[in-house]
Amino acid sequence: MSARESMGQAVMRVRTPDPSEACPVQDNDNFDCPVYTRREAPCKGACPSSEDARGYLTAIAQSLQFGRSHEESVEQAWHVLTDKNPFPAVHGRICPHPCEDACNRGFKDEPIAIHSLERHIGDEGIRRGFRLRMLTEKKRDRRVAVIGAGPSGLSCAYQLARRGYPVTVFESEAEPGGMLRAGIPTYRLPRDVLAAEIEKIIDLGVDLRLNTSIGRDISLDELRSSHDAVYLAAGLHRSIRMGVEGDDLPGVVPGIDLIKSLNCGDGVELGKRVLVIGGGNSAVDVARVCLRLGPEVDLIYRRTQVEMPALASEVQGAIDEGIKVTFLAAPAKIAAAPAGAPYRLVLTCILMELGEPDSSGRRRPLPIEGSEFEIEADTIIAAIGQEADLTGLEGLAEGSWVRADSYGRTGIEGVFAGGDVLMPGVSTMAVGRGRKAARAIDVYLHGVEYKEPYAPKPIDHSRISLGYYAAAPRHKQQELPIAERIRNFDEVNLPLTGDQAREETYRCMSCGLCFTCDRCRVYCPTHAISRDLSQPVGRIMFTDYTKCIGCHVCADICPCGYIEMGMQGAGIS
Repeated sequence: MSARESMGQAVMRVRTPDPSEACPVQDNDNFDCPVYTRREAPCKGACPSSEDARGYLTAIAQSLQFGRSHEESVEQAWHVLTDKNPFPAVHGRICPHPCEDACNRGFKDEPIAIHSLERHIGDEGIRRGFRLRMLTEKKRDRRVAVIGAGPSGLSCAYQLARRGYPVTVFESEAEPGGMLRAGIPTYRLPRDVLAAEIEKIIDLGVDLRLNTSIGRDISLDELRSSHDAVYLAAGLHRSIRMGVEGDDLPGVVPGIDLIKSLNCGDGVELGKRVLVIGGGNSAVDVARVCLRLGPEVDLIYRRTQVEMPALASEVQGAIDEGIKVTFLAAPAKIAAAPAGAPYRLVLTCILMELGEPDSSGRRRPLPIEGSEFEIEADTIIAAIGQEADLTGLEGLAEGSWVRADSYGRTGIEGVFAGGDVLMPGVSTMAVGRGRKAARAIDVYLHGVEYKEPYAPKPIDHSRISLGYYAAAPRHKQQELPIAERIRNFDEVNLPLTGDQAREETYRCMSCGLCFTCDRCRVYCPTHAISRDLSQPVGRIMFTDYTKCIGCHVCADICPCGYIEMGMQGAGIS
């Protein structure tokens, strides 16, 4: 019996090896064998919370192949999604979706509408009452305290609760949600959507203590003495002042305070004209909120539109709604208007020009001497950034932020930190940090060393047979008409219909993972490949190596880059 026949008889009854395992031994004829090698899709690699977008899109797209109804597949997709992020309906609305920028489909026509599909799946989870899954039924006796009920704190609490830990979340505000509730207007994120997804986390047994401030109502030392680990995710609830003369005058308002007041149902008196200073998402949100309250609104930003950190779609939405944007201008001084003037305040601005890039990678704005000009307004709103209030947490502070390593471990035994207190970022980044910290806390409480989980190698468009996939237009997100939306706080972005969502999932190319196209089996000249749809995704195709002649046909015609030849192709040394 030859070496190849011996090897084939040994493996023909089992699944082709996992990507982390070695390919079957090659014989003396330098025979290459096909290896089914799962790769990481670029959408997942670009997601700050590591969502498996490929997994939840193909769960719906492959309904027919696996004999599932669309409703069953949506539920499966929801569980795949919420394994990493318990806020799909929230982030399907507010995330800047870097996954779409990375999507390999963009090299053929347009990226998959992952953002809209995430929202669709999340909304179905709320409508149909899906429940988050536990990872174990075992109850742990080690208690964990979480400071802050924002996206990072709740993400950490969720991941720990599903591992069986008793978790208590301490929140200084009267309601949970952190900056999701306090800093995002309802036309982008309806409060009932946020409340529904938070409730799913609380239903896992998380103990939520509201109106409890660390440093005022309870100290960090007290939490440490009553809990085995503490996770700090306090959020950024304090606005940064402009630092110019007059920024403390009546009528000069921090942006986050304005949004928080409106979200709490408090009335706001803005006058006839509002100036908003800043270029981030908070500034654009504030400007669009003010417009809906009636006054004329101007947005002032010290760089150009290209450098604005706000989402391009949100900036364009503000401009479409009639907000005037003055670029390359910065505040220099604020003064009270003289008696009898039509407005209450006078803002002196100075024109800017762009110099060399700064630490952010954007070109630095430089003032142009002698270019000052004045703008009158009743209210001036500073939305140039926020910082954390670390009162009672000074031992963890490094300037305005908290010191911690990449796993969230601080310099204090048993105390971890994450979210915006480490570095400001988008909400999905905060969720990702909370999940990673939960894993680090779990490891810490077990007394073992933290090890990064196995990560498959990424696959880019050069490994995909783009020509195999049929051209299909992307389903564009629709919006409320401008004339209608500027009169209220109704949600601006409209959802995909069920049919649109299903059709959009068909556009996913399943980069780096089998989607049962069957080409390898059909084109194999020796009929060495079979399939078993009862097996988990990624373990469906089988090769009988006693029949395989190493011709490479299966690898050559695999459109998604899942099949490779030999040990080198699999990245195994």
